[in-house]
Amino acid sequence: MARPRIAVFSGPTATIGNSPPLVTSDKARAQYGLPALTTPDGASPRFDLLRPQRIAAPVTVYVEAYTAHPLEKDAIELYSAPDGWLDAQGAFSESEPADGGTPVYVLTISPEDGLYPLPYMARQADGSPWEDATTHPFAAVGSSRQTFYPDASRIYEEIDRLGVGGDGNPVVLSNAVDFDFYRAAPPGGYTKGLPAGSRTDTGEGDISPESLGEDYYIYYPHHLSREPTLTALVRATNMVQNALSGGDYIGAQWLEGSPTTEESMYWLGLVIDTTVPLVGHAAQRPHQTLSADGDRNIVDGVKFITSGAAIDDTGRDRIGSVMVVDEMVYSAREVTKVDARPGGYEVAGGHGGVVADMGGYGPPQVTYVPNRKHTYRSEVRLTALPGTVTGVTGSLRDGVATVEVPVKDARGDLLASAMPLVTITKYSRYSPLETGPKEDPDPAGEVEIIARIASNLIAAPLSGFVGEGMSPYGSANPTTNAALQVAIFSGMPVVRVGRGNTGGMAYKQDPLFIAGNNLTSTKARILLMAALLKLGALPPAADPYNPTADEIAAVLELTRQYQEIFDTH
Repeated sequence: MARPRIAVFSGPTATIGNSPPLVTSDKARAQYGLPALTTPDGASPRFDLLRPQRIAAPVTVYVEAYTAHPLEKDAIELYSAPDGWLDAQGAFSESEPADGGTPVYVLTISPEDGLYPLPYMARQADGSPWEDATTHPFAAVGSSRQTFYPDASRIYEEIDRLGVGGDGNPVVLSNAVDFDFYRAAPPGGYTKGLPAGSRTDTGEGDISPESLGEDYYIYYPHHLSREPTLTALVRATNMVQNALSGGDYIGAQWLEGSPTTEESMYWLGLVIDTTVPLVGHAAQRPHQTLSADGDRNIVDGVKFITSGAAIDDTGRDRIGSVMVVDEMVYSAREVTKVDARPGGYEVAGGHGGVVADMGGYGPPQVTYVPNRKHTYRSEVRLTALPGTVTGVTGSLRDGVATVEVPVKDARGDLLASAMPLVTITKYSRYSPLETGPKEDPDPAGEVEIIARIASNLIAAPLSGFVGEGMSPYGSANPTTNAALQVAIFSGMPVVRVGRGNTGGMAYKQDPLFIAGNNLTSTKARILLMAALLKLGALPPAADPYNPTADEIAAVLELTRQYQEIFDTH
């Protein structure tokens, strides 16, 4: 019987796929006559820093017996004799010397053993020690090393090799399941490419030179930080859909930076047509650092997928996309990051959100099943999107016209050119824009919104707005409302949500606006993007500032279809 497989996708700016900069060890500094290593506070470290590396040839090692725990000698009668002893001169003998000597175990370590923690011996090209990821402060890309991994294979290898469970046994991810690693929108890139015949750890080869900000996305070194675009999201979406459409996997794991994993997982849960669990992971502390949380999150994700806790009696996922972090399982729709620490996630919207507990040493237990459409049930899944939808173009001055927007290509892949542009506008009280008893609100005062409408009509045929207004109903000041109505009659749907982490529902109060329920503004943006790909632009008015009764009725009809999606997803 074939072993189960899990697809692992590397996403952008992923702390969970990041490691600290490789700093030259004191072993190397002493060997090459370099200044000793000091910590940022100027102190000398007690011990040399060790990083996982591969040895190149077999080595015989003498390990001092009874040093793995301070109380091993206290129970020495429970142990068999050591392999031998070393005398004061370091000579080995199988019998104990008269002076007692040092009891040792003798072992040979070899390259086939895998990674070992060892001092980092590398130096810069000029012979100076590495102190950071860059050769000098604020160095350009060509003078900087990458700290992020190009895919997750090395992380999973290090967990298999170095992970220790609470029972003293190794944590081995690959014992019962195989993994395929995908570079969906990776945080690390092959800047020199990989020629034909070369292979990464995951078997990937023949890669052209990759560029920062186009092929991979980092946040460290901070001056080189790059963010993924809508085009990157499309590439990742198509990769996930195509990988999961073959039925080869029992689940998928998505690794991304902790502030944004919640958005990507909600998007994937809306558009990916699959019946297997979609599990997102993040980390607040980089891989290999003290108390790194990402490794445990990955292990818990594998445990959650293989447990079958998310599967219903028909063999399909019943929960939808989730985030597994800090031994909790959150619905991707409701989870939000609130702080940069383990435990820094909370449920948004005030109504459920924690779908399972990882169970500690026991199995995961599902505690809540979301009442929302997702994955194979979603109305906005990729396979249910039309080939084309109607968009808008033109100008507020000369008039708005409709245009056909291709959504998918002949293979069914999502097109980057179709991706909607959705803008979030935020309400706050005490606006400088006055609306007195005799004047109607003047939308021209909202210069940012009007300018965005004009720009959308030029460059984004599918576009819309999310108005983050009063909690929970989402209403804003009269001038903002008037400007957003201009957007609506220019073909751009507008969703209203409450500001912050609202615990109430943004019920429908104005039929022209879509009520965002208890979604945060960032999640409402994700759902509106998907809905625009399904329904297209609203029918524009000849004069967006003064729509006719028939034009209003046409907008209301399509807005009701948008509202149905927001009420059920």
